Amino acid sequence: MKPIHLAGPSALVKALGYAGLLPYVALAAALWFTAPEQQARLAMALVAYAALIASFLGGIHWGLALGQGLSAADAKPLLVWGVVPSLLAWPALLMPPVAALPWCAGTLMLCFMVDAWVWPMRGLGLWLSLRGQLSAVAILSCLLGAAAL
Repeated sequence: MKPIHLAGPSALVKALGYAGLLPYVALAAALWFTAPEQQARLAMALVAYAALIASFLGGIHWGLALGQGLSAADAKPLLVWGVVPSLLAWPALLMPPVAALPWCAGTLMLCFMVDAWVWPMRGLGLWLSLRGQLSAVAILSCLLGAAAL
């Protein structure tokens, strides 16, 4: 089946995407200006949010597989990849934040790299600019949060 070509993201989608960056930016900034005894809780909140978003990014691939009426063979790679971000992000919840935040940054980078390859084939090429902006801020926030620890 030929992929559906969707228009680029609407103003609402952009606003929601940018709003989704607020926890990243706020928590990363707070880590720089918070007393050390408070940092562990804030850092864990940032790790948890990054892991949650990685899982969401994987879920998009399930939506693509199921929503585009793909054959089982064509859907399989999307379905398999769809669970990988969750499996990669979950160990971060068990790590110390100083290690977990770079791990989350790497997971988010890998998610973007896969999406940059898959999305154009699935008709979402016009969404990559926004996706790249959101990923850059999320990844940078995780790395800056780790640097504050």
